[in-house]
Amino acid sequence: MYIYMITHCSHLLKPIINKESQILILGSFPSVMSRKSFYYGHKSNRFWKVLEAILNIELYSKSPNEKAKILLDNKIALYDVIEECDISLSSDSSIKNVTPAPLQELISSANIKLILLNGKKATSLFYKFFPDITLNVISLPSTSSANAACSLDNLIKKWRDALSPYIVK
Repeated sequence: MYIYMITHCSHLLKPIINKESQILILGSFPSVMSRKSFYYGHKSNRFWKVLEAILNIELYSKSPNEKAKILLDNKIALYDVIEECDISLSSDSSIKNVTPAPLQELISSANIKLILLNGKKATSLFYKFFPDITLNVISLPSTSSANAACSLDNLIKKWRDALSPYIVK
């Protein structure tokens, strides 16, 4: 049995958002790999593969700057529900002592019409800390490889169903 230390971590990635953003995708908190690189930076996370299929554009091997530009070109913003927390490695179940992200401020800086929550932890924390946000909010299955019960095809279908009415054609 392994025992991992809980450490206090701050969100080091900047929100990807501009005033034209209409869709805000929120995860819980960046994984260890993402904290060292970019959103959904672990090679087994299926986030970029899901968006590739929906947007019909290659994303997985793009640089962080290229990914950010493609998201913004499609009016998609990206951030997380948590600004700071105590966490053991990348384990959502270990998250404690949460400082929520400034989501009201982010939302007011853009034209957000839809919020997509990536996974159960993002969903529970969003509703705990932001009960007053009244936009259209959809909870989706996590793109994490830890969510092995949901196949890539099923993820793509569920995410496409949520995103399709809002994607710029």
